Amino acid sequence: MKRTNILLLAIIVLCSSFAVASDAIPAAKQKKPIALIGGTIHTVSGAVIENGTILFDKGKIVALGTNVTIPADAERIIVTGKHVYPGIIDAYTSMGLTEIGSVRGTIDQSETGLINPNVRAEVAVNPESELIPVARSGGVAVVATVPSGGLIAGLGAALMLDGWTWEDLTLKGGLGLVVNWPSMVYTPSPRFRVTKEEWQKQRDDQLKALREAFARARAYMTAKNAEKQKGVPVHDTDPRWQAMIPVLQGAIPVFVRASEMAQIQSAITWAEAEGVKLVIVGGRDAWFVRGQLKAKNIPVIITDIQSAPSRIWQGYNEVFTLPMRLQHAGIRFCITGDGDPSNSRNTAYHAANAAAYGLPKDEALKSVTLYAAQILGIADKVGSLEPGKDATLIVTTGDPLEPPTVTEAMFIQGKKIDLNDKHKQLYSKYKEKYKQLRGE
Repeated sequence: MKRTNILLLAIIVLCSSFAVASDAIPAAKQKKPIALIGGTIHTVSGAVIENGTILFDKGKIVALGTNVTIPADAERIIVTGKHVYPGIIDAYTSMGLTEIGSVRGTIDQSETGLINPNVRAEVAVNPESELIPVARSGGVAVVATVPSGGLIAGLGAALMLDGWTWEDLTLKGGLGLVVNWPSMVYTPSPRFRVTKEEWQKQRDDQLKALREAFARARAYMTAKNAEKQKGVPVHDTDPRWQAMIPVLQGAIPVFVRASEMAQIQSAITWAEAEGVKLVIVGGRDAWFVRGQLKAKNIPVIITDIQSAPSRIWQGYNEVFTLPMRLQHAGIRFCITGDGDPSNSRNTAYHAANAAAYGLPKDEALKSVTLYAAQILGIADKVGSLEPGKDATLIVTTGDPLEPPTVTEAMFIQGKKIDLNDKHKQLYSKYKEKYKQLRGE
């Protein structure tokens, strides 16, 4: 009886696994040159090309313009009346790490403990996530997926939204080290009954733990470098501190989640003392510290544009106009969504909202393409349409920042992507039911 129950449970789990798997089949590598002919090509980094052609081969853009020589064996796709853009980039999300909030087994975005710099987001990604095809339908081709939880959450990764395995999806691993900065302002709450003294001790303990972690990582790096000298014993490998060496060497930045003014100021002071590259994530109060951000060339990943102000005395459009104000101040920024992978499909609309409140439209487009790629350190591959870059692009019926626009085709590194998704399947299913009810 017990054996039968175990077998039955195994069958149920297996069926459940198939039920949540994506139906879209990952695309095969590009086998021959492809030319998109007759469309309006929005390079983002340069001029718009009317009635142009873009040619790509072996996953890379070869040429684009109005007078492109097309190889005889190329696949010719007529896109007259359509628009070609680089794929949208969601610059900060948990795509592939979370699926269904109420199902614990589908959530793998954080580890226990405060200090986890060795956590790598890409190895935990679920390539079968149903949220990946949905995001693609919104024009999103690349995401920066990041771990969360604790003080030092781990290393983020840039993912392409197509592939059989996490290795296939990974565009760049070890994108940056994620740090969740503690709140610097005490806010009494009836839900969390913590005195100001208790809160202050927790905050100070976290800041101390952060400083100690970086001190240990720096000492570890010094010890490992000393091994190269004759007669120096080999130091035991510690994956936590090993993961932080690229940060200490300035090869990758620290992504600090900080929205309050005091948080941002504290993070800037800390990063300068540690000598590390800093990227502010959230940045709701970035305008109040614009002088420091500008002087130190610190970029901001603005999250959740479509939200209300955090203070009762601020105007309703406080967050909506933030990108425009940062752009006027000469501060580098990009725009992302609210971090929820189920909403990645709406990334372009956050930029559109900023455009509706003063941000120039071409800047809004760059904020979810080129600027996002530059801040994430992947602009050599994606973010704009240029010869030599990955052929990661979308073909649309219009401006991707406009809700009526439909993404009709997507290519990721030259691979033609299946744009079917769960939303479209359910639409077709219940459209058929509607017809049946009407007797059609």
